[in-house]
Amino acid sequence: MDEYNRFVDWDKMDVTVQSQDAKELTCTEFQELKQLARQGYWAKNHSLRAKVYQKLISNIPCRTVTPDANVYRDIVVKIVGKRNSSSLPLPEFVDNSLVPTYCLNAEGIGAVRKIILCIANQFPDISFCPALPSVIALLLHYSKDEAECFEQVCRILACNDPSKRLIDQTFLAFESSCMTFGDLVNKYCQAAHKLMVAVSEDVLEVYSDWQRWLFGELPMVYIARVFDVFLVEGYKVLYRVALALLKFFHKVRAGQPLESDSIQQDIRAFVRDIAKSVSPERLLEKAFAIRLFSRKEIQLLQMANEKALQQKGITVKQKSVASPKRQNVHLAVHAENFKSEIVSVKEMRDIWSWIPERFALCQPLLLFTTLEHGCSLSRFYSHSEGHEPTLLLIKTTAKEVCGAYLSTDWSERRRGGNKLSFFGTGECFVFRLQPEVERYEWVIIKHPELATAGSEPENHTSPAGSTLASSSVPPDPSDRLSPFLSARHFNLPSKTASMFMAGSSECIIIGGGDGQALYLDADLNHGRTSHCNTFNNQPLCSENFQISVLEVWGFRDTMNG
Repeated sequence: MDEYNRFVDWDKMDVTVQSQDAKELTCTEFQELKQLARQGYWAKNHSLRAKVYQKLISNIPCRTVTPDANVYRDIVVKIVGKRNSSSLPLPEFVDNSLVPTYCLNAEGIGAVRKIILCIANQFPDISFCPALPSVIALLLHYSKDEAECFEQVCRILACNDPSKRLIDQTFLAFESSCMTFGDLVNKYCQAAHKLMVAVSEDVLEVYSDWQRWLFGELPMVYIARVFDVFLVEGYKVLYRVALALLKFFHKVRAGQPLESDSIQQDIRAFVRDIAKSVSPERLLEKAFAIRLFSRKEIQLLQMANEKALQQKGITVKQKSVASPKRQNVHLAVHAENFKSEIVSVKEMRDIWSWIPERFALCQPLLLFTTLEHGCSLSRFYSHSEGHEPTLLLIKTTAKEVCGAYLSTDWSERRRGGNKLSFFGTGECFVFRLQPEVERYEWVIIKHPELATAGSEPENHTSPAGSTLASSSVPPDPSDRLSPFLSARHFNLPSKTASMFMAGSSECIIIGGGDGQALYLDADLNHGRTSHCNTFNNQPLCSENFQISVLEVWGFRDTMNG
């Protein structure tokens, strides 16, 4: 073990990793490797973990010219010189990130800064990489010298396999990962999300901490276990663990008052002290019990979020304190200029907290209301078409309130010709607000076993709203990029699991299969609601109802005028 302890302060290190018999790792088969990583096969032996890290990192496909240990030896003296490394200013791209010391000794703590500076010299294209100090500090525990650690980090940064995302290196990638994490929390941790919305001024600001929880606050023994699996399985593991941290935080803190005046500070403190409540094994167990969508789906979500940020011109970190991140729900729905005959400002803010992050950057825009435009389905279509997504709100004569978030432009209904055909994506959901609040997501989100991902589509930017009856592609498919793509991308046991929205001159249907979540007639006067397979919902109001008011809301881009 001597060769890997140069930078380790063994008084801080978990002693159990010194005492285990040395084991060798002979397997190369991915599935077996994945199981061993999850089980912590090399976690209890310091030198075995060091050798496994070396092996896994040396197998990362990299750019042809990737700096190696010899480059470090050549440049470190020129860059650092004889200065004390603790006085060296860090490059801007680490953004005042925490520089964790974990179980490093004084030499190791100094080495982290030197390696960061040499990486800044060799990777001029890195513009934002807050996870970097943590990754370097962690790998130093398992390196023979600084040069070896430098080479390993360079390989992680220079990975050129498009399907293997490792560490965010630009503000655009980082910010869109925060939005993607927010979307995943909204889908998979609804109780925790509800708490965040209730107690924080800006929910995305809380979610923008997600990488800091992992690469900054998590104690050494935990981040090392996460890193074991991350090197085998990739970026999706990070989302899983961050979701598990949030679930545990909600479980431990539910019903208790905030310990500080900020939920952000409370979560950081919880993660720092996680050993009081959750073991590393339990954390990973929870993380892998979350039944996330496939890597491809998450990649599409990330791409959609990146595209939304690019369209709004948010590609670099703003120098000002008030950087134009997400319009938080309190700002997006302004009390003074929001007026609905169906929902209050508070109720609209609740709905806004459910919608995908890339649209929560926008403000609500009233497109159609029966009070002004009359009870006509053709006028409903003429005012709604050209807008994507839209929000449908209904108030019944019995004062019940329900509605639907609809991912796709209503003009897509024409693809089926005169035939009523379903379209839309798995981001659609239905809800009721009165008498009590309940949201129903696409059934596949809670029950992914109902769908196995289909064959990869040749065109990754397939139309978001392709119908079940048609496969033609709109002129600019990249504009229709959407995660949770159309039903044709999944091997579903039946089409009833993906009947999102349909419309004709006679009616509108939202949700299908053994019933309809919402059916509205041509006069927008009467409707029906029942359980349906697509959303696995309860009736949203009285099963047969009369419409008092119906509104359609669009999403106004506040940053582009």
